[in-house]
Amino acid sequence: MPAPATHVMHRQLQQVPPTAAKGEGVFLIDTQGKRYLDASGGAAVSCLGHAHPDVLAAMHTQIDQLAYAHTSFFTTEVAERLADRLIKTAPDGMSHVYFVSGGSEAIEAALKMARQYFVEIGQPQRQHFIARRQSYHGNTLGALAIGGNAWRREPFAPLLMPATHLAPCYPYRELADGETPEVYGLRLARELEETILRLGKDRVVGFVAETVGGATAGVLTPVPGYFKAVREVCDRYGVLLILDEVMCGMGRTGSLHACQQEGVVPDLLAVAKGLGGGYQPIGAVLAQRRLVEAMRTGSGFFQHGHTYLGHAMACAASLAVQQVIERDGLLAQVVARGRYLNAQLQQRWAQHPHIGDIRGRGLFWGIELVLDRSRKTPFDPAHKLHARIKQHAMKHGLMVYPMGGTVDGRYGDHVLLAPPFIISEQDIDLLVDRLDLAIRDSIASLT
Repeated sequence: MPAPATHVMHRQLQQVPPTAAKGEGVFLIDTQGKRYLDASGGAAVSCLGHAHPDVLAAMHTQIDQLAYAHTSFFTTEVAERLADRLIKTAPDGMSHVYFVSGGSEAIEAALKMARQYFVEIGQPQRQHFIARRQSYHGNTLGALAIGGNAWRREPFAPLLMPATHLAPCYPYRELADGETPEVYGLRLARELEETILRLGKDRVVGFVAETVGGATAGVLTPVPGYFKAVREVCDRYGVLLILDEVMCGMGRTGSLHACQQEGVVPDLLAVAKGLGGGYQPIGAVLAQRRLVEAMRTGSGFFQHGHTYLGHAMACAASLAVQQVIERDGLLAQVVARGRYLNAQLQQRWAQHPHIGDIRGRGLFWGIELVLDRSRKTPFDPAHKLHARIKQHAMKHGLMVYPMGGTVDGRYGDHVLLAPPFIISEQDIDLLVDRLDLAIRDSIASLT
């Protein structure tokens, strides 16, 4: 096979993707003039769509003043303003924001904060992290180690620090016969407690979880009471609750932070993606005051850093994105459009023989595909159904986020939807029509 004519090391090395030339609202346009409805926000990033005039204006203003100043020398007004805004709307007790360049970096920083906190308060024996199978926390080595995405972990397993993985909150496949969702959630929390005791009740640093599961298993929404029970277990043994809202946070599920819908407050909260809406690379960790105070009154610094922390342009873009979301009442719109999207998905596929589950919140939805609906049997992974769906969706002018390995890292396929908060009902109808064509074409191609 001849090598593609490119010097860019693309994700797929056997072909070159279309070249994006322009963005307009919920659409991206390639150099051939073809328009693609961005039904996944890229990877749940573009919450305001593309080329939002207010965000572009804020970026122009900022670059005329200052693009970059290294944080070992300066802070910037825009970083301070963004931090003030995020803390004002943060879960109770959060006092500081640590800015990074993306979600993986946010998770790395959160892990280090958690570990350093215990070193500062004289509990250096705490060194274990607990997370969940079928989770995704990023692609840097620390984030990959606590993540439960088997396919991503496998090639790099010798490089990863040890981490203990528990069952995900996955009621479609793991709710026992006769078990209520509430009892199921308590069972999962009990597994966490038993694991803490097995590792040593004073040896666990933190439990890391996506509040709403994202890419690996396709939008796993927690059952009622699950996170409250988890919070109680963590408190009982002094374990930090580290919530990953890189994908599901910053308004994606209908509240600014997904954990607000669970009635829990984490010790550390990682955000990215919708924080800056894709206009600049940015992520952040929101930290509880006692963690920051332990470092401030102890060593006096956080032993971590990157060159582009608190980048002025990134903070300016992010601040503008958050201002637009508040000004335009987009959290309420996420809820309303989410109801409409769910209704259209259910109307189209509730009885489809190859759609096993439709799940989600706000404008964050997962569609799990199955070979046999009654038995929940997944398709043969050799078919790579998820890849076929992406290919056919692009052919029909639609961007969605399909993944394989939904069930256990090998079997299962799903499609993730995360359209911009500004999407109209008319565009939702177009989304569903085009996805229907892509799914039909993909399944037909298997025969």
